Amino acid sequence: MKDPSRSSTSPSIISEDVIINGHSHEDDNPFAEYMWMENEEEFNRQAISLLLKQFLLVVQIEEELWEEEFIERCFQEMLEEEEEHEWFIPARDLPQTMDQIQDQFNDLVISDSSSLEDLVVKSNLNPNAKEFVPGVKYLNI
Repeated sequence: MKDPSRSSTSPSIISEDVIINGHSHEDDNPFAEYMWMENEEEFNRQAISLLLKQFLLVVQIEEELWEEEFIERCFQEMLEEEEEHEWFIPARDLPQTMDQIQDQFNDLVISDSSSLEDLVVKSNLNPNAKEFVPGVKYLNI
């Protein structure tokens, strides 16, 4: 907005520029300050394109961070699972001396034939049944 006290019909000289009716002498186009609007659509397209590229980059980085976090959680769960279970450790679990090996062999029981015969006599299985062959279907006749 123009200041009415500065407005006059006679030209005033300010730092070697002549101002007439609020416009400098060098300004031939009174709409010069609005010329940027001429390419506004192209500017908007470029701005939107740039914003879209930045957004896609942010989404990609976020996906990578989620993937890294997921992998880290999987490793952590795997380590916790390993700590929960007792795993076979040869130095701890294998016997150290021949005496210990002999004791383990002595603990093994080999059944005698009389106990096998008792098992067969008490069995509910049909001794006359056909031999089972996987993948073959039998018809009940």
